[in-house]
Amino acid sequence: MQDQTPKDWLEAELQDTLDEDFEIEMEDAVLSQEIARIYRDTHPDQMPRADYFRELLRLQAELIKLQDWVAHHKEKVVVIFEGRDSAGKGGAIKRITQRLNPRVARVVALPAPSDREKTQWYFQRYVPHLPAGGEIVLFDRSWYNRAGVERVMGFASEDEVQQFFDDVPEFERMLVRSGIRLVKYWFSITDEEQQMRFLMRIHDPLKQWKLSPMDLQSRIRWEDYTKAKEDMFERTNIPEAPWYIVPGNDKKRARLNCMAHLLTMVPYGPVPHEEITLPDRVFNPDYEREVLPPELYVPQRY
Repeated sequence: MQDQTPKDWLEAELQDTLDEDFEIEMEDAVLSQEIARIYRDTHPDQMPRADYFRELLRLQAELIKLQDWVAHHKEKVVVIFEGRDSAGKGGAIKRITQRLNPRVARVVALPAPSDREKTQWYFQRYVPHLPAGGEIVLFDRSWYNRAGVERVMGFASEDEVQQFFDDVPEFERMLVRSGIRLVKYWFSITDEEQQMRFLMRIHDPLKQWKLSPMDLQSRIRWEDYTKAKEDMFERTNIPEAPWYIVPGNDKKRARLNCMAHLLTMVPYGPVPHEEITLPDRVFNPDYEREVLPPELYVPQRY
């Protein structure tokens, strides 16, 4: 059997890249036929898959350039993702970070506060996760939990909520003054779209873990969440850190629009890179590779 030519090898690598994207997209396909049919009927104007993948790869390539610029110039970037349950925050974060260096870009998704954390200054548990120079931090939900779920579900008193609204503008101004580039996204979906996505989660074994008792409560309290969101925008949409709303009914377009907008929020450009030359392997005439016992190997089932 002949060795692969460089062209064959490159095509195989590119195909593997596309397969990785396709694999992620297939998570939306493990549905009952009936749910899948209803979803297609309610989303007739879906973006062609080829167009979506083409734009996704282009934007991800630009995000790598942004990452390199942040790392080179020791910039600090915080991106907040908020929105209703099932609005598409996680999917957007996954596509943004898919090809980035996890040592530069990391995701913070904090659990509910512990009893100890409940006695701390409210913002205290978020501060250790803020970026150092050369880092990008994406918050999958953030300190805005107090304005949303904590307020609606009664986990915070009205006095605590009002104190949050008094404090958060100055807290975010402090972050910006310290050199952090702060970007805040709200993913917005309709009542009908959320209902459809919850039904999909119920019937999709790969997504059932995403459906929590709190999610079910959010359906019951849709109007309360709407009022809380409107109040949050009014009190926290400041010039130093404005909100940006991402219409999310079309998941693919929402991801691409968010990625494209994020690229405009950081003035990145080319950075110098050292030329990389692959060194020759050193061959030692005395070197012998030991034969390892077969039980050390993962069974080859595929």
